[in-house]
Amino acid sequence: MSDHVIHATDTDFDATVLQSEQPVLVDFWAPWCGPCKAIGPLVDDLADSYAGKAKVVKVDVQQYPALGVKYNVRSIPMLLVFKDGQVHGSQLGAPPNIQSLLTQMIEKAL
Repeated sequence: MSDHVIHATDTDFDATVLQSEQPVLVDFWAPWCGPCKAIGPLVDDLADSYAGKAKVVKVDVQQYPALGVKYNVRSIPMLLVFKDGQVHGSQLGAPPNIQSLLTQMIEKAL
C-alpha cells in the first residue's frame, strides 16, 4: 500500500477532496469487492506517481455509505476525479486498460 493514498471518511471528505487545491482521484471501493482489490495496486502506483501534483483518496463505501449515495455510486469500483470541488471525470468498473484511463483522467485535470 502506498503512503500517498489518503483514506477519507464522512467527516473529512470535504476538506480532503472538495477543498483540495490539487486534483483528486477518489476510489470508491469495499473490502469484499474483487475488482476493487484487483485495481488497488494500480491506484497505489498512481498515488506515488502523482505525489505532490494530485491526491489519491480511497473511500470505503461499506463504512461510509452516505458518501456513496451523495456521489451516486451504484456499482464499484467507481473512480471520480475532482477538480475545484467538482467532478471532472469518472470511471466505472475495472477494464483491462484502467491504468491508462485513470492516468488520462488525472492528466486532464492537472
